[in-house]
Amino acid sequence: MTNYYEATVLTRGKKKKFGFYAEDKNDATDIAKIKYSGLFIKVEVASEPLEFRLKKIKSNLLKNVKKKKIKSDALIASIRQLAVMTNAGLPIHDSITEVSNSTSDTSLKFVLDNLADDINSGSSLSKSMENFKFELGNLTIAMVKLGEKTGNLDESLEALAGMLEEIRSNVIKFKKAMAYPRNVMIAMAIAFTVLISYVVPQFKSIFEQLGAELPLPTLILLKLEHIFNNYGPYVLVGGFLIFVISKYAIDNYKDIRYKWHQLLLKTYLIKNIIKYSTLNRFTLVLSELVRAGIPIAEALDTATDMIDNLPLKEKLSTIRIAVEKGQQLNEGLHDTELFENMITQMIKAGEDGGALDKMMEKVAEYYKMKFDAIIDGLSESIEPIMLIIIAAMILLLALGIFMPMWSMGEAAGL
Repeated sequence: MTNYYEATVLTRGKKKKFGFYAEDKNDATDIAKIKYSGLFIKVEVASEPLEFRLKKIKSNLLKNVKKKKIKSDALIASIRQLAVMTNAGLPIHDSITEVSNSTSDTSLKFVLDNLADDINSGSSLSKSMENFKFELGNLTIAMVKLGEKTGNLDESLEALAGMLEEIRSNVIKFKKAMAYPRNVMIAMAIAFTVLISYVVPQFKSIFEQLGAELPLPTLILLKLEHIFNNYGPYVLVGGFLIFVISKYAIDNYKDIRYKWHQLLLKTYLIKNIIKYSTLNRFTLVLSELVRAGIPIAEALDTATDMIDNLPLKEKLSTIRIAVEKGQQLNEGLHDTELFENMITQMIKAGEDGGALDKMMEKVAEYYKMKFDAIIDGLSESIEPIMLIIIAAMILLLALGIFMPMWSMGEAAGL
């Protein structure tokens, strides 16, 4: 992590101070001696000026905007090509260069070219991939590390391609399940906005002439109409800014990202989707690592590294600590309170029978089944929420418009 330092230098009989970033004090001293002319006096940690903070935020924002996720189809195809070439005995550098030349995905080509350059400079493939976590994902890096450790990179790449295809299939299922409720809610939001913006104003003048005390639903409608017609563009811009700032904060501040992940794990439906997809991936990677002969503590470390959700990652990381203290794997899994008793019993049977990898694979299949069941029933689970929202919108419009009219009718009847 870089810190802000201030170097004091004597130049032409005057003391001058220069601010810059460095890894530590020794690094800062070396930078100051090389970069600034004059008699070097001292270097010390200083408070970061506002101007530098703003530049840093701007730089991070631009960096995040420029990042492009690689298309899953292109990534899977390239990994399969690498697996075939590696299995044929071609050097990894030549294989990556060949795949880079054949791909049409510009983001993937950029990543592969950089990987080839790093490998040519003596870096390992997994270490070079660490610079492209956003584009490649933690799972890709974890499986490449496995291949390098076992010496079976082609097998790891082939297994990785299979996992990525499964993830892509799950994403497609999720999108299809969400298509109908999403489209209905968008249509209702548009209809509600049109009614608020163009229909409610027609009744506004009637309500003003009435002069009577208006009911709460009508007041809410009139307030919404006022906001939509007078501050609509500002609301949209404000919403967009809130989204951008929130995304920046979640991406760059671990504490905020942790709280956001905690919130997701408490949200209806989403919590189970995240939980079961994470446990499926964790157990699947762990089974591959155990099958390859990686020590259990190291395998747990690698499998945990690829978890994105921070609260789940924190709980799963305690398993390694438990194993290092002499506990069995099933005991460590039980202590996390993430795994059902049936699962821990299955793992115990696998440990006792010397077939832990096969049992872990069965557990991974179980969590995949649970995840698929949630996705398949997603539309049915969302429908009650959707109906409540639609009913609330219609009820607000109906009561807001007709209640004053009923009052007028009663007054006229009197």
